[in-house]
Amino acid sequence: MTGQERADAVAELVRAVPGVADLHPGMFGEVGTYLPGRRVPGIRFGDDTIAIHITVLEGAAVRETAAAVRAAVSREWPGVAVDVTVEDVAARD
Repeated sequence: MTGQERADAVAELVRAVPGVADLHPGMFGEVGTYLPGRRVPGIRFGDDTIAIHITVLEGAAVRETAAAVRAAVSREWPGVAVDVTVEDVAARD
């Protein structure tokens, strides 16, 4: 799997978790994966880690949502440490 495919797959998994509003680029936009011609915000790959920064929906259980994101990504990439940071809360439409 290429870096682009991996970043897109992680983003899709994270956005599908109930309670996740979207990925978050970090306080100063420092969290992201740079790809040719674009950037995937909120995901950073290390040698054996994936850092994911998210915005949760208002009313969602923050810790449980973060744990669900960690579990979803860990199922697809076993053996890789998944660090989830909740950066913000967004109002429901």
